[in-house]
Amino acid sequence: MSITIVFFLGLFVALIGVIPPGLLNMTAAKISLKEGAGRGVMFSTGVCLVVFIQTYIAAIFSRYLSNRTDIVEILQRVAFVIFVLITVYFLLSASKQKNDVTEVVEEDIKSKKSRFFYGMLLSGLNVFPIPYQAYMTITLASFGIMDFERLSIITYVTGASMGTFVMLYVYIFFFDKIKDKAFTSQKNMNYIIGSVTGLVALITFINILREL
Repeated sequence: MSITIVFFLGLFVALIGVIPPGLLNMTAAKISLKEGAGRGVMFSTGVCLVVFIQTYIAAIFSRYLSNRTDIVEILQRVAFVIFVLITVYFLLSASKQKNDVTEVVEEDIKSKKSRFFYGMLLSGLNVFPIPYQAYMTITLASFGIMDFERLSIITYVTGASMGTFVMLYVYIFFFDKIKDKAFTSQKNMNYIIGSVTGLVALITFINILREL
């Protein structure tokens, strides 16, 4: 598989994972609004360095699991159920929710340390990328889209880091312009999250059928 394709797959998978408003992207947006885009970019760079390490750990873990087909099959079925439940939850939440605009959470950040290290700290506290990337790399490998050779792993991990940075960059430079738009309402964000997890559930289900 072309390393270019592997790079963009890593970028796309990470991009999807960071789309929903969360601690990291909303903090990046807030720092940019309060202290300037430069400090927001430094914060995002710290985040992405940790994401690189987390994704690498996930890929190595996936390489080990790829040799245990029995464990992979169990994980696929568990993941399918989880993604279906998450999809149902967010779609039902969106259907019952008013179209209120998502607000940036205001909190006083008193730390005088570099925003780069602050980004590393918050990213280190967010362990979601490890199981998320572990599952996605196993899925991509099962389709033959990528392998677990060193070059392929490094390429994918680099793409994942860039994908995270791109989405944080979008939040930094565009959130101030779109924060009052309907796109950023909690209702519509729930629809987006539900659609994304539904797509992942569908891919997982197809993969399960292929292996029967």
